[in-house]
Amino acid sequence: MNILLIEDDARIVSFLQRGLRAEGHAVQVAYDGPGGLALARDAARELRQGGPSCIVLLDVMLPGLDGVEVCRTLRAENNPLPILMLTALGEVDERVTGLRAGADDYLPKPFDFDELLARIDALARRARTLPSERASQLVVDDLVFDRDSKKVSRGGNVIELTARELALLELLMSAPGRLFSRERILAGAWGVNEDPLTNVVDVYVGRLRAKIDIGGCRPLIHTQRGLGYRLEAPAG
Repeated sequence: MNILLIEDDARIVSFLQRGLRAEGHAVQVAYDGPGGLALARDAARELRQGGPSCIVLLDVMLPGLDGVEVCRTLRAENNPLPILMLTALGEVDERVTGLRAGADDYLPKPFDFDELLARIDALARRARTLPSERASQLVVDDLVFDRDSKKVSRGGNVIELTARELALLELLMSAPGRLFSRERILAGAWGVNEDPLTNVVDVYVGRLRAKIDIGGCRPLIHTQRGLGYRLEAPAG
């Protein structure tokens, strides 16, 4: 996922750049409001031309033009990029102001990095992207997920899945080979924040694995003990 980081604090920028890139995200940075506005406009233009999808991490307190005005301007221009606002102001009225300006989510500082990653995953799933940008099918090895019909097949054989199993599979197939923690699965697949110490994710992964990796099929769903799950085609 491409991340547009609009933040004037160099220490925060350095920390987020390292962390997000370690998670496989590409990161572009603007240090003030006007620069962030230009960056988001360019990203939306590329998206309309078939370029990659992006998520905007937008600080509220910015020089030149504050984050709320940047957000409001982008939405007035029908900019489709998902916006996650970051701020040290955690009061309810500040959150409401940002959301009413068109932000998709709001995370007050200081925040936990894993929570930021989970919110990015959740935004990526419900991103307002152009229809031409969104692939209608996800394919990993002989496993096919048709997003429009919500039908799944492996080796040509149709697999019946529940709504939660479909959401979990779509998340895993959206980034083959990427490791998803239980917390990120909870937020990214189902948009909930249940206690990650419960075994709800393990139960659903087990059910999904029993339906996907059956018979003589090569295993696609893999467990990294204590860290999470990934879906990827077998080597060779």
